[in-house]
Amino acid sequence: MYEWNEMVQFMVDWVDGDLATVPSLLTMSEQLGYSPYYCTKQFHSLTGMTLRDYIWQRRISRAALELRDTDARILDIAVKFGFSSQEALTRAFVKAFKITPYAYRKAPRPIPLAIRSEVFSPYHYLIKERDKMRQVHLQEAEIKIERIPAHKFIGIWDVEVSDYGQFWGNGHDCDEVSGTLESMSHHTLPGQLGQTAGWFYQNGQKGYLYGIPVAEDYNGEIPEGMQVREIPESEYLVFFHPPFDYLKDNGEVMRTVEQVAWSYNPESMGYQWDEDSKQDYQRHFPEGYGYAVLRPVKKLPIEE
Repeated sequence: MYEWNEMVQFMVDWVDGDLATVPSLLTMSEQLGYSPYYCTKQFHSLTGMTLRDYIWQRRISRAALELRDTDARILDIAVKFGFSSQEALTRAFVKAFKITPYAYRKAPRPIPLAIRSEVFSPYHYLIKERDKMRQVHLQEAEIKIERIPAHKFIGIWDVEVSDYGQFWGNGHDCDEVSGTLESMSHHTLPGQLGQTAGWFYQNGQKGYLYGIPVAEDYNGEIPEGMQVREIPESEYLVFFHPPFDYLKDNGEVMRTVEQVAWSYNPESMGYQWDEDSKQDYQRHFPEGYGYAVLRPVKKLPIEE
């Protein structure tokens, strides 16, 4: 039933593997064993865009990051990502972002980059492999202390939802939000991982947030539809699981960490929760970092 999720993910992998020399649709279809027409139809069905548009959007977005982060010549960047000339890159860049490559390099601003499509999830993997699944013992969540300095957080706070799936299902465009935040990744607060989710409390109600932590003195542009909030310096209890196989173990790892995080009593470590003016953070980078829930704490008052 979900065979095409995996097939289309293979196509995405081939595209992102080398954007300058992407295999032709004919080559991809021969590898997958289906007609070019059927492959492109399924790609459009699962990603919401044609294969040609996906390649174009990924090329122009990766070129934008090169312009922002390197001193490479614009012509060299154009060639690297499959554009026939500097002029061709400029036309595509203006069409996508309403700014020239030269102007963007001189003054980078938030732009809606196209992010990599992910259509083969842990759910699809479970369906495919359920007859082969074996019980895997995962280690218990580690608990440690981390101090995060005062900073600003740019993003979206939604009090109507309380988890990742509900958040994106409540009118927020995942591709647009994530792509725009990716264009701001060079502003990420040092020591943090970039795009971050989490929870906040408003009038006793728990909501969900998504955005990026930046330095306390950030005074740049705030993307349309997002807000910026100041977050005080704080210690956090970090409930952490190290890197894991996303497709195989994601659900179990998240359950293991969150079960501990939401039931833990910090008094055993001399702390109490401090979530009235601060927010909880959720770090999810399976193969590079792992998974963690961070909850702000403060020292228990000293009894006289």
